[in-house]
Amino acid sequence: MSSQTLATKPAMQSNKTAGERRRPLLQRPGAAKALAPWIVGAMMLLLWEGSCALFRVPVYLVPAPHDIALQLVTDGPMLFMSLLATLKITLLAFALATVLGVMIALLFAQSPLIEASFFPYAILLQVTPVVAIAPLIIIWVKDTTFALVICATLVALFPIISNTALGLRSVNPGLVSLFRINRATRWQTLVRLRIPSALPYFFGGLRISSGLSLIGAVVAEFVAGTGGSGSGLAYQILQAGFQLNIPRLFAALFLITLTGVVLFGITVWVARIGLRGWHDSEL
Repeated sequence: MSSQTLATKPAMQSNKTAGERRRPLLQRPGAAKALAPWIVGAMMLLLWEGSCALFRVPVYLVPAPHDIALQLVTDGPMLFMSLLATLKITLLAFALATVLGVMIALLFAQSPLIEASFFPYAILLQVTPVVAIAPLIIIWVKDTTFALVICATLVALFPIISNTALGLRSVNPGLVSLFRINRATRWQTLVRLRIPSALPYFFGGLRISSGLSLIGAVVAEFVAGTGGSGSGLAYQILQAGFQLNIPRLFAALFLITLTGVVLFGITVWVARIGLRGWHDSEL
């Protein structure tokens, strides 16, 4: 390749970059993907607001978005304290589910017999409704916060176990044989081969578990029905329903939804950091 050709390459790349910068904002792939959800959300809010005004829907049936926003401002301090209480249960349950799930998955990876013996009981935890066992846990455990954490942990535990165990099993057999040929110990194979191979599956389980821990916390609060200064958003929803304060109910639901989206975004960001630079999903 001639020196003239090599010299023209940077110029061509510079012209290409400048051309991309001159393209309209919505025609840029990255900008379009980032703006599309916000545009759809704004259109849905406008449709919601317009429908409530056009059909004169009573606020006690379906409040308009501006009614919910006003309620968020009016009851902001109270709802924020309830959000902190629910978030505390959610984060504790999420952390506990992550630790227990990884430990159980690592145990399953040690022997197919161990996995075959105990995995059905993990499935039982997944298919058993938390509303059916939450009253028993609340009765058995004296501390209400710890009881709520246990209920939420049971809901969030299975995705961590299932995805991490699947990742630990999904290892290239050729690489396993290579480690055996080089007389690698079980610990070296686990740390240097199985755990890195399981990371994408583990982060996928985290994304699911983050939302389930929030759902478990809210459902457990519904069952417990605890009130007072330390009550969570579920109690505010119950009280708003009894008082027909539907804007406050929607405001609490909005905070729960926003919390779930933020938790999911954090897990996606953590996965991007952990997998960036070496895994195909983040290259």
